[in-house]
Amino acid sequence: MKKTAKKVTKRAATPAAKSAETPTEKPTGKPTGKKAAPAAKKTTAGKKAAPAKKVAPSKSAAEKSAPAKKAAVTRKVKPADVVLPADTAVKADAAGKKAASVKKIAVRPPGGESPTALVRRARRINRELAEVYPYAHPELDFENPFQLLVATVLSAQTTDLRVNQTTPALFARYPTPEDLAAADPEEVEQILRPCGFFRAKTRSVIGLSKSLVENFGGEVPGRLEDLVTLPGVGRKTAFVVLGNAYGRPGITVDTHFQRLVRRWRWTDETDPDKIEAAVGALFPKSEWTDLSHHVIWHGRRICHARKPACGACPIAPLCPAYGEGETDPEKARKLLKYEKGGFPGQRLNPPQAYLDAGGKPAPPLGAA
Repeated sequence: MKKTAKKVTKRAATPAAKSAETPTEKPTGKPTGKKAAPAAKKTTAGKKAAPAKKVAPSKSAAEKSAPAKKAAVTRKVKPADVVLPADTAVKADAAGKKAASVKKIAVRPPGGESPTALVRRARRINRELAEVYPYAHPELDFENPFQLLVATVLSAQTTDLRVNQTTPALFARYPTPEDLAAADPEEVEQILRPCGFFRAKTRSVIGLSKSLVENFGGEVPGRLEDLVTLPGVGRKTAFVVLGNAYGRPGITVDTHFQRLVRRWRWTDETDPDKIEAAVGALFPKSEWTDLSHHVIWHGRRICHARKPACGACPIAPLCPAYGEGETDPEKARKLLKYEKGGFPGQRLNPPQAYLDAGGKPAPPLGAA
């Protein structure tokens, strides 16, 4: 009888050892014959032992969850490709459709601002500036699209005031594209000398006049793709002409516009075409031309490059760069330019609305 008992304990030890391999079993001390017998009873039934082996799928479930975690990580990386800030990436991941739309319109809010908050702040700034500059207009004197086109080309690397003081003599001598196309370059150079870079600008205005005569019947085209084919004409110049001579919306990305939209953190782009796309995505197309005037006027009068008049700025509460300039109201008011500081504007013949608002016309070239 003792021998059979030993055999039973040996047989019972085998399944008990297997069950000990599972993480749920705790190792016991030295087994006695009485404790081994109940273990044998628990594991003798093959059907009950089988489920114990099937507990292993918990492992495979964990393995299956590992790729799922990797997939979640890759999904979180996608909003970063849209160049959203880190704290908005989670929100963009939660709303996949919204992230896709952000990528399409190229909204890239710097800092921790959400795309929606950026749009709201940018549009509020534009509304505030529209109240400050209700008379905003292109600050180049012109009477027709041809004069505006030539004046805009001449405004590179100089002030609108100097261009306005120079073009009266130019247009009096060469009033049409046909006249300027047949002009003597040396005579044109002498007229344009006050504008700076007069040789290069002479080549541009004579070249674009010839192109207008040869390719467009002497008329300034009203399409962007046609305007940019003219010598010396880029997207900025084209949008000035389209927006102010033909009433077709466009964003004018000049040096003032570039500086202010980065200062206001509407975008951190530096390329003019990318700035145009990023800012254009924040506003309805119908507002682009007036928006350009508001931003440029504010840059020339209050938000200067070197020392902005922060203490006299009407949009100071909305500006993330407030404090970069003079914050004392009295000292800031002394920094204001043109009509805001009581000085003449840049146009010799400004619109009546500007004069009604207290603006003063600029003096002609050579005036004391």
